[in-house]
Amino acid sequence: MNLAALIVTGDHTLADDLLRLAAAADAHAEVAYSADEARPAWTWPALILVGADIAEDLASAGLQRRPGVVLVASGAGPDAYRLAVEAGAQDVVALPDHEDWLIDAFAAACEPEGGWATTLCVVGARGGAGASVLATALGLSSAGQGLRTLLVDADPYGGGIDLVLGLESHEGVRWHDLAERRGRLSAATLRETLPSSGDLSVLSWRRGEPVPISEEAIRSLFDAAARGFDLVVVDVPRHPGDLGRAALRAAAVTLLLVPAEVRATVAADGLATALRRDTTDLRLVVQGPAPGGLTPDAVASVLALPSAGSFDRDRRLPAALDGGDLERACRRGPLADFCATVLADLALQPYAYREAA
Repeated sequence: MNLAALIVTGDHTLADDLLRLAAAADAHAEVAYSADEARPAWTWPALILVGADIAEDLASAGLQRRPGVVLVASGAGPDAYRLAVEAGAQDVVALPDHEDWLIDAFAAACEPEGGWATTLCVVGARGGAGASVLATALGLSSAGQGLRTLLVDADPYGGGIDLVLGLESHEGVRWHDLAERRGRLSAATLRETLPSSGDLSVLSWRRGEPVPISEEAIRSLFDAAARGFDLVVVDVPRHPGDLGRAALRAAAVTLLLVPAEVRATVAADGLATALRRDTTDLRLVVQGPAPGGLTPDAVASVLALPSAGSFDRDRRLPAALDGGDLERACRRGPLADFCATVLADLALQPYAYREAA
């Protein structure tokens, strides 16, 4: 039987509890009682469960970052999330509260593997910086290359990213429909029920007051997205909340969009510090033109962030946004060129989706 899950912990009681849950899902799991024991099998299984007792040792071992890593702790407090970031875990679960979720995760790990989606987050340094436009443009560029792409709106007060694409009247699932979701979500069902345009699917908010999204629903959504898409682009607000932080923890790369302005650069300095608590690869994007002559290199020097590039604001975009016609406006121009560069750097490839129902 193929190894579905690796349990990494020095706590024998925790190991026994997790093996019991694996048996309930009919999943083959093995235990590594140290980071050195985990190293040979680290890249094999779909699921890796890391005990909080060994997370720091695992982080020090220098194992490569990979998807499918979950931290198992006694509670989901600040220390648990800190350990999760250090160990490269995308989720934090607590026993016995999340036993059902873990059984679902073991069951999902038994499915044939075909790859995992790359998650890319976009955050604006200030209101109106254009993060939603950049996230949407990246989604359109990815879908235009034949990649199955999911654009996620993580800002409940952003007005709805479906409006940017003119999809607000399209039937389909929104966050309100997933708010209390429990258990495993079918990736195929998610793709089929979301509003879409070609290979770009969109998860946004319904009009009116936003509803709170449960932690279990958030985990279920990002798990299904990882199984069902090539690229997941998330528009994350400056105050990310539980939803935004989950996206940041899942992100391979987070782009911080900073207009070439002194005030925006100062704001980005504090925001970057906060973002680093939840994301491991934070890169700077500078948007011109600069009214005072501030250069992208100067912004990068002040913020001490690696640069993902820069582009000038396209004067056609405001009218395209109001008309829900951003797709046509993004076919060419500085924003389209920038998005192509970012996606080329990620080196994304389509994969055979592993879930048919």
